Amino acid sequence: MASLGICLSLAAALQGTPVVFVPVTEFTLAWTHSIEKVRWEEDYAVRFDAVLGQPVLHAVQARVRGSGAGMEPPPDAVLRQGWYRYTPVTKVPPELRLTRSEFTPDYELCVPGRCQPMAHWLPSDGGVTLLKACRGPE
Repeated sequence: MASLGICLSLAAALQGTPVVFVPVTEFTLAWTHSIEKVRWEEDYAVRFDAVLGQPVLHAVQARVRGSGAGMEPPPDAVLRQGWYRYTPVTKVPPELRLTRSEFTPDYELCVPGRCQPMAHWLPSDGGVTLLKACRGPE
């Protein structure tokens, strides 16, 4: 069976545009809020769903290092060591739609052992990048 991971692609890309495969079963997606300059992090797992017959994303935990306009932590968030920690409401998102702009720092994709800007894997076109669970080449 092919390995599990995530596939990154540009939403506005034409048919046939390459999709980037990152072989990972756990990762953190991180970014800095454009106005409040506060870091957000979301932890995900990639698992094979036998019922669906395909890999799926599982939102495991999220945290934000503060609060501010338009970024209030949910009511069940717990403040620990400077982070509001909570479990995301949408546990199995079909995909993540990441709006990337030249005017804000890029998302960071953290795989075990290191965090790197999303551009390390896939350059931005200034629009939306799609991230979804997938199988890699065999």
